[in-house]
Amino acid sequence: MNQGRNGHFRPGDADPVLVEIVAGTLAAIEKEVETSIGRTSRSPMIRDAHDFRAGIHDRRLRKLTGRSYSALVQPVVRDHPIPTMNPGDVFFHNDVYLSEGGIGHLPDLCVTVPVFADVEGAPTVVAFVQAFGHHDDIGGAVPGSMPSAATSVFEEGLMVPPIKLWDRGVRNDAALTIMTRNSRMPDSLAADLDAECSACLAGARRLGELFDRYGVDAVEACFESILSSSTEVYRREILSQIPDGSYVWEDYAEHDGVDEPQLHRQRITLTMDSTKDVPLVIDFTGTGPQAKGPINHCGDYADGNFLKKWLAPILRNLAESPERMAQLDVNEGVVPLIEMRFPEKGTLLTPIFPAPTNARTFVILRLLGVLAGVLAKATGGRMPADQETIRYTGVYGTDANGEPYLMREVLGGGSGGRYYADGEDTIHVVPDSRNLPTEFTESRFPLRIERLALAVDSGGPGRYRGGCGYEKDIRVLRDAHFMSIADRSILSCWGVKGGKAGRPFSITVDPGGPDEHEVDALADAEPLRAGTVVRVRTTGGGGWGDPLDRPVEEVLRDISWHKVSVAGARADYGVVVRDDGTADEPATAQLREELRAARPEVEPFFDRGPGYALLSGGESHNEFDLL
Repeated sequence: MNQGRNGHFRPGDADPVLVEIVAGTLAAIEKEVETSIGRTSRSPMIRDAHDFRAGIHDRRLRKLTGRSYSALVQPVVRDHPIPTMNPGDVFFHNDVYLSEGGIGHLPDLCVTVPVFADVEGAPTVVAFVQAFGHHDDIGGAVPGSMPSAATSVFEEGLMVPPIKLWDRGVRNDAALTIMTRNSRMPDSLAADLDAECSACLAGARRLGELFDRYGVDAVEACFESILSSSTEVYRREILSQIPDGSYVWEDYAEHDGVDEPQLHRQRITLTMDSTKDVPLVIDFTGTGPQAKGPINHCGDYADGNFLKKWLAPILRNLAESPERMAQLDVNEGVVPLIEMRFPEKGTLLTPIFPAPTNARTFVILRLLGVLAGVLAKATGGRMPADQETIRYTGVYGTDANGEPYLMREVLGGGSGGRYYADGEDTIHVVPDSRNLPTEFTESRFPLRIERLALAVDSGGPGRYRGGCGYEKDIRVLRDAHFMSIADRSILSCWGVKGGKAGRPFSITVDPGGPDEHEVDALADAEPLRAGTVVRVRTTGGGGWGDPLDRPVEEVLRDISWHKVSVAGARADYGVVVRDDGTADEPATAQLREELRAARPEVEPFFDRGPGYALLSGGESHNEFDLL
């Protein structure tokens, strides 16, 4: 086969039938690795909540698969050059500052296995199989390794730069012993690492078989075709929907666990120039200073490679239809189309070691919304309203046998309304993640789940309503402590183009009882006496479009589905409901007319909800919220 001037295969060299075979095999191997981890791991966070990902990368360190985001191979190759690797090697790291931006906080442990094939009679690295996931505990100041008031990464757990955990098939038991000794859950940690290493080794064997069957040259030509096809699809179908020009928008995290709640700013200036080879520039200049607490994210490494792939799924909303959007993968093919520009060191996205990072989700999840917001401005609203769909809650203590336990969940929330449909209820931004099954929780921990339901009226009102969040009641059967790492408890998920903000996150202890009180969204050790109920209510997505334009029959349907209350129908949608559950049409028409007349003459394009005024000095919106 012919090679290009740079020594790499040109996309046109690949057999189109073989390209489909290789692409399908890559997806199958990735799925097999993830399935194996899910079935053989031990911790609830990995096995049941599925907070882990696998990825396949070529020898040029490019991500080939598109099911999900993944970490990076760059830090492994930086510290362990490819010529020094051997069959049976397994590499491990979780050091945030030495991960080139691929690891966000220390509980995310990453395993990388090189794939070998025969090249001129010698085993040669041709690809990598990688997995990383959120583990129960890697040490640090609090159970779960996510101290909400941390002011240094040294409080957050054990940092491990890229090391060789297996050498030519022999496990480094000394390194494993150090890691498990630092964990409050050593058995779970050891079992999870065994599961991940074994799954990646099996995936590497499967991928090696693909090279053996078709040859290295043919398979690498297919890799080039897969990535170049993705590049051209995004250039032609997606970026072409963004008018040339520059657009600015910003959003905020609300607290960092150390200082008083304030607006921690994240700003994007998006510039589109369709005449350039790299048409899209995402500039984070204007992002706020590094926080004292653990909400910082190390984004400015490897030219922002991780963030490019993390943010790119938002671009898919510009596809011609929802069906086409679902067909688009996010692999390394999007990277050549995007230039990232970062501010100087010392900001939320460019923190200086040893700034803490365990709650960096407040920043990287908010960036998804900032990109969606700036694209909404550029396209007249052809983007979903806001969603904030990950927060860590849990209970820890000692069970009846005197053994320590940690029940932790990554509960989702409602997604934003879209220009064609309502938002989805209780979704999770981590693909395939889920809440813990009640049967599992009650059989393993001294807890009882008394209620799991949709949070009524949590979705932002709109022509297309935001999705609802969870409402979950947990009764502790023994004295315990509650923990929470969550955002959007003051600020809400914003609505767009007339849509209203969703309801924020909240935690209530002893709801309806004599000791009822709210708990801060950042809490490490809220005490709970045996028999106490704690209620977790997650965020609703923002609404899209004018809620007074929502058809009355859809509002009545929402009431019957217990997503909207009768009071909410009146206040948010102007729908008057009779005692028999039908709508009073004349009264509804009159009320909607009154509500429209009471609106200000100029309304912002985005609705941030009432919490924004608490942190902004009384303002309802900022200069960037207006078109």
